[in-house]
Amino acid sequence: MRIRKTLLTSLLLLGASGLAWAHNCPNEMKAIDAKLATKPKLSEADAAKVLRLRADGEAQHKAGKHDESMKSLGEAKKILGI
Repeated sequence: MRIRKTLLTSLLLLGASGLAWAHNCPNEMKAIDAKLATKPKLSEADAAKVLRLRADGEAQHKAGKHDESMKSLGEAKKILGI
């Protein structure tokens, strides 16, 4: 009985952490948008890549692919230095 309760608790916590990541995508997009609003000095290639990664991240988020979204948005943030 105790093992079942521990397993159930673990599964619930794991599910909740997945939801937390899923809902973090919009915060990552907001951070990128805020940095872009300051007009950072980027090469044309880097600026285009950031915009593409930002758009990809949003599309992936909307498609429910949150891990891929976080990866794309993370790459954009790295280029922006945030």
